[in-house]
Order: sequence, then structure tokens, then C-alpha cells
Amino acid sequence: MFQNILVPVDGSETSMKAVAKAAGLAKAFGSRVTVMYVIDPYPFTGVGADFAYGQAQYLSAATAEANAALDAARAALTQAGVERVETTVGEGHAIHDGIMRAVESAGADLIVMGSHGRRGLEKLVLGSVTQRVLGVVHVPVLVVRD
Repeated sequence: MFQNILVPVDGSETSMKAVAKAAGLAKAFGSRVTVMYVIDPYPFTGVGADFAYGQAQYLSAATAEANAALDAARAALTQAGVERVETTVGEGHAIHDGIMRAVESAGADLIVMGSHGRRGLEKLVLGSVTQRVLGVVHVPVLVVRD
């Protein structure tokens, strides 16, 4: 039913719950799983003369964080018996844009992602990546709640 399941991760416990759910689906359907992490490549736009130095430090730290999250997800999927696992780092000023591009490039036909379940003012201030993904993609999205 599902050929390629995309699982966006951010290193949180909630995203690892989504990885576990995706593992079960992948085993049931014989699916490939693509795990992705999105990095904003230019978070310091307009900061000034120290931009280049801060940018390099940021990218190094963000890449290390991405690799750690992807390695943890790959290990969990492998331990669960999923044989076909790919990982990728996407870029985007908005995380949902990076996820949308990954759906297209990976040929994903299902997204399994975690949601922290924020409500009220916290949701308004912090936004909801999951809500934005639901608004821009044209494939089913399974939301795993905190």
C-alpha cells in the first residue's frame, strides 16, 4: 500500500515515537522509510559583519544535530527490522517547505510525523509544523501525538 514512508525528525522524543510507528507500518507493507531532518541554511540573514563566522558555526552545529537525530532514527528502524532505510538532510527557511520538497524528491506516499500537541497561545507563538505540513502536501499524513 505504501511504497515510501517519509519521517521528519527533530531529535525529540515525539519524533522518535513517529519513527516507531513508521517502523510498524514499513514492516507491514514492505515499505522503504526515508528519515529526514530539515536545517534552515540561513538563519542569520541581515545580522551584519559577523554573519560569515556565525553562519559557519551554526551550520556545523546544525549538521551535527541533524546527523545525531538521523543516526538515532536509523538505529531504531534497523532494530525494529526495517531493511530499507534512507536518511537525508533537507534545507528550508520553513521546516514544512523542506518536508514538502522531500515528499516530492523521495517519492513519498505517506508522511508519519510527531506533533507536540501545543495549544492556545503556545501554538500561536511557536506555530505548528504539523499543521503547516497538512496544509501543503498532497499525500496522507499520520500524526503521532506526544
